Amino acid sequence: MHETVLLNEAVEALVTDESGCYIDGTFGRGGHTRLVLSRLSEQAKVVGFDKDPQAIATGLELAAEDARFSIVHNSFAELQNEIERLGLSGKVSGILLDLGVSSPQLDQAERGFSFMKDGPLDMRMDTSRGVSAAEWLATAEVDDISWVLREYGEERFAKRMARAIVREREEQPILTTAHLARIVAEAHPAWEKHKHPATKAFQAIRIYINNELEDLKNVLEQAIEVLAINGRLVVISFHSLEDRMVKRFIRDREKGPVVPRHIPITQDQMEPPIKAVGKAVKASRDEVENNIRSRSAIMRTAVKLK
Repeated sequence: MHETVLLNEAVEALVTDESGCYIDGTFGRGGHTRLVLSRLSEQAKVVGFDKDPQAIATGLELAAEDARFSIVHNSFAELQNEIERLGLSGKVSGILLDLGVSSPQLDQAERGFSFMKDGPLDMRMDTSRGVSAAEWLATAEVDDISWVLREYGEERFAKRMARAIVREREEQPILTTAHLARIVAEAHPAWEKHKHPATKAFQAIRIYINNELEDLKNVLEQAIEVLAINGRLVVISFHSLEDRMVKRFIRDREKGPVVPRHIPITQDQMEPPIKAVGKAVKASRDEVENNIRSRSAIMRTAVKLK
């Protein structure tokens, strides 16, 4: 069963105009979107984005029920193009990004996201396009695999794991999650207590296969362009790489533009485009007890100033 993380907190931070236009950049199964719609008037509009064909199917069902909602089968990295196509650029009251992999994706063995359930080694959020994890691992160089494990998984034993993967694929193809998990676990010399040794490796490969951090970098820049003045950007992150990127983005934009000395500029040009709203929010103790996947969630909110 899918439980939406920081549901009330996110919607509370996001919705400031009941007649506004809102974007759910990671529709998933629509938990946030449905609550947003319940807070809005008949004149409002909500646009959902998702890469996952299963999420799109759910979104189309919701769109048939509620004329205020529409769904776009695309990455939120294409946010600006899609919103301009809809004629809504600069008119958006709020953008919500609930990052990472969804519970349905993790729970379905055939999606290949989790080492807890054996299944095909896929890991693509959009199964209609792109290269699967199995296809990538079948041909990638040791140095490339090592870089991904180190950069996106912060894995100390990246090189050791990468060599083990390449050695194994020379003997037989690596096609399942259980096979990959076993290779990585055997190559890991220092198992952490209460943590599977394949955790970071699976995270890293998933991030790489889905271009997650590059997409996040792109959408943060685009969000400022499509938001209306006083529009909100709400981002829920689930690991340090994502949260660091969001935190730095907000902090850097709060400082305003960096201008060389002696360049004449007006006070208006010096003003920052956004500012943080409140402090970072984490899941309550009750929520973590009911949904263990919420324990690493961090929500940050910013408002567009100009």
